[in-house]
Amino acid sequence: MSADPQSAAAREARPAAAPAGAARIPLSVPDLRGREKAYLAACVDDNWISSAGPRIAEFERAIARAAGAAHGVALVNGTCALELALRVAGVGPGMAVIVPDWTFVATANAVRHIGAEPHFVDVTAESWTLDPALATEALAASDRPVGAIVPVHALGHPADLDPIRALADAHGLPVVEDAAGAIGARYKGRPVGAGAAPAVMFSFNGNKLLTAGAGGALVTDDAAFAERARLLSAQARRGDAYRHEELAFNYRMSNVNAAIGLAQAERLDEMTAARRATAAAYRGALDGSRRLAFMPRADWAEPNGWMSVVHCADAETAAALIEAMDAAGIDARPFWEPLSEQPAYRDSPRTLAGVAARFSGRTVALPCSSSLAAADRARVIAVLERFR
Repeated sequence: MSADPQSAAAREARPAAAPAGAARIPLSVPDLRGREKAYLAACVDDNWISSAGPRIAEFERAIARAAGAAHGVALVNGTCALELALRVAGVGPGMAVIVPDWTFVATANAVRHIGAEPHFVDVTAESWTLDPALATEALAASDRPVGAIVPVHALGHPADLDPIRALADAHGLPVVEDAAGAIGARYKGRPVGAGAAPAVMFSFNGNKLLTAGAGGALVTDDAAFAERARLLSAQARRGDAYRHEELAFNYRMSNVNAAIGLAQAERLDEMTAARRATAAAYRGALDGSRRLAFMPRADWAEPNGWMSVVHCADAETAAALIEAMDAAGIDARPFWEPLSEQPAYRDSPRTLAGVAARFSGRTVALPCSSSLAAADRARVIAVLERFR
């Protein structure tokens, strides 16, 4: 910890340059050191590149197994997976859906896409995830029928599911979990995705811990739920006849994306361990800092380390940190702002306590790729230590 703030400011005014010849350190890139190339070549050799092919079912089984769920449905992306899960859960036009105020905008967009309205609820300072007490207040205050609660496992850190599920059960509501970046995380010793009630969605885009290049999935323990989701994702067509039972969508994942995802799933434990090690190193480097706080970890959570984010004392510190990282050849970026502050959602209802508002302009994401070398991690930590 710096005893002299003026000395710290002076050091920051002279950003350290990247070591001569050192490559720039990216924020979060795919780790393609497994059998991705072989599986992709097989897709081409076998001519299975579209939304049919053997890798899709294999990938669905692998994701369901990793999540501790009975069924998996591979889809085109995480936003569509969340939208589809909400539709199958019975959420529709005119309803409200409880959504945390601090998450990626896709969570709210999926709600709007089905004609419902997000009701933004603040997060807790202890976990950066949905506050169950404020969700209770939101349910009581809503002037619309509430269709579902959508807890988000933010940055790979599980939400506190037990009180959220108890609240949902008391009101007869489904819980659809947004676990976009949380594959491999655990809640009270159970994988995120276990006990899905009725569904949990994942994203596999390029910056996720496990990527399929593009894609998403929902998992569930309900066979009928999985079957209906699969039907709606394929234009509601059964068998070979061109007969469509209802308005539906083309949300199917391709065999090519599933092949990449399957190779990634084979190394999920390895990649999760690497990201957790990076998070632990950053956390240790910032222990006792007055100006930077590493993202929290609740006692009941085992985050997967998907993202490593620091909360800065103020916006000026965040900007200076990003500038110093850039000068050192390191990618660091500002992170989410509250959804209640977004122009697209300025009129949406909200139940807030000011927690997410304190994140605006003050959260910074650090390099966290599972392929991050120890020497590169040390370069990041060297910059962090100048901001203690």
